[in-house]
Amino acid sequence: QVQLVESGGGLVQAGGSLRLSCAASGLTFSSYHMGWFRQGPEKEREFVAAIRQSGSNSYYANSVKGRFTISRDNAKNTVYLQMNSLKPEDTAVYYCAAAIHFRANYYYDKNSYAYWGQGTQVTVSS
Repeated sequence: QVQLVESGGGLVQAGGSLRLSCAASGLTFSSYHMGWFRQGPEKEREFVAAIRQSGSNSYYANSVKGRFTISRDNAKNTVYLQMNSLKPEDTAVYYCAAAIHFRANYYYDKNSYAYWGQGTQVTVSS
């Protein structure tokens, strides 16, 4: 079956950096768009970043533009999220997800994604 496993979360001071990884198995990785979402306490799960199958295009939420970078290595079946200049408001559980296509380019819509990882906690201290 399909499995997405996130890693790299932890506790970091404001202004610091973390790199999240998501390793995929049970699917043809290069056939899927990949995304990152996050969910803070008592908040709705929200879009963070997405990247198309070949890595030809990437997309970001306004709140993370200029600070976060999404990338993928199809040879390793892995998608990454490099997070720099972290802020306390970035504190959340971060989830990776896989989508076979983006109808009407709805990369920001969680309903576009068929598979989800279990999440990894990121905590940014003041």
